[in-house]
Amino acid sequence: MEETVFKPKERAKARAERPKLYKVILLNDDFTPRDFVTAVLMAVFRMTDGEALAVMMAAHRKGAAVVAVFTREIAETKALAGTEMGREHGYPLAFTTERED
Repeated sequence: MEETVFKPKERAKARAERPKLYKVILLNDDFTPRDFVTAVLMAVFRMTDGEALAVMMAAHRKGAAVVAVFTREIAETKALAGTEMGREHGYPLAFTTERED
């Protein structure tokens, strides 16, 4: 009688897909003071004074600037926090998110 050999089935290795990334974008406005914008960038996005100043000036010159890139939940949370800080102080400061391609 022949001996039957069973080989275990190979399982496909499941690879975790990397989460999609989203850009947080600072929108320029002509009413929010520059010092306040840099203070928000430093508080919400934990930037240094120099980094915050550079992002603020880029938004001022170009109309918008990418602040940082995060996963969707973090990007939306930080954009909302920055926008709310502006609203609390009576400024139209606005951040938005956009999927990174």
